[in-house]
Amino acid sequence: MAQTANQPERAVHQYDLALWSVIQGRILSLRQDPTHLHYRAVFPVRPAALPSPPPSASPSLVDSAAEKEDDTEDLVRRYFNLTTNLTELYEQWSSADSNFKRKAPKFTGVRILRQDAWEALVGFIYSLPFYDFPPASALVDPSVEAHLRQLGFGYRAKFLHQTALMIVQDRPANWLDQLRNPESPSPGYMTKPAGDMKAGGREGYREAHEQLLELQGVGPKVADCICLFGLGWGEAVPVDTH
Repeated sequence: MAQTANQPERAVHQYDLALWSVIQGRILSLRQDPTHLHYRAVFPVRPAALPSPPPSASPSLVDSAAEKEDDTEDLVRRYFNLTTNLTELYEQWSSADSNFKRKAPKFTGVRILRQDAWEALVGFIYSLPFYDFPPASALVDPSVEAHLRQLGFGYRAKFLHQTALMIVQDRPANWLDQLRNPESPSPGYMTKPAGDMKAGGREGYREAHEQLLELQGVGPKVADCICLFGLGWGEAVPVDTH
């Protein structure tokens, strides 16, 4: 958003940036200074369909995403979890863990991302480079595993293909989102209480963790990573077996 003399300064606004990532169908560049997180969104430009008969002039390019309302600011706030009060969380964690209390001052401002659940699942099975995420349905073709191996995914190619098959063919529609913490819902859904915190986490977290373990390539640590980063269960603590 552009800032004018009549507008108050806002915490997130557009700027010329250098750090790039692809999030939800757009290239997002970011820069942080001591008071603001600046962003710029670049949407894909796709050629318009050729009319019949074709005109003598070349067809113009139409940015279909830009024609829609730009929701990038809401996306940035949600994806980087900017509405969470970190001061209160740091105080709570410091009171519960002396080791965290000693080390927390060196790592201020660390936030847990609110990723798409499918993106988090695939990302923790195998990290991807600078591409937008394909849906699970794009990975179910029998040729996918061999193609992923050619791209360098190694033994994880089988995990990704089989996980996509399980989600598309063996699970209800929106199965991953149904495992999400209702206090951190998908875009467009209202927040709901997630129940009382218990030893070992809330019931919804424990259920999500157990169901994720049924997927190929997902062990206890990866399941906790997905619960934390993709499903919004803050009590998940991924622990490396090593």
